[in-house]
Amino acid sequence: MSVYLIADVRVTDDGWIPDYAAAVHGIVERHGGRYLSRSGNIDTIEGEDPQSSLIAVLEFPDRAALDGFVNDPDYAPHAAARQAGSVSVFRVIDATDAAGTIPYLGKG
Repeated sequence: MSVYLIADVRVTDDGWIPDYAAAVHGIVERHGGRYLSRSGNIDTIEGEDPQSSLIAVLEFPDRAALDGFVNDPDYAPHAAARQAGSVSVFRVIDATDAAGTIPYLGKG
């Protein structure tokens, strides 16, 4: 079942971004992932605004592939640089439809 990584990032020091952008896309692909969105065009319409600089949504074929990406030794220095230069919240969701009302989504 597909899983989605939602990365909500508030950049505090942008020095890490060029290396991260150049290297991480290939690491994501190596684990079967793909970016669905990488956008700084963020508009909060409900709730407290976390002042995000960037939200990225990535799709992986399953949780094992996502975990492989997150734990890849090649990703580790880029993750450390991002963590040092941002406030980041990474969340994982799967493709289930908890309410069971969306016919095109799997029932889990």
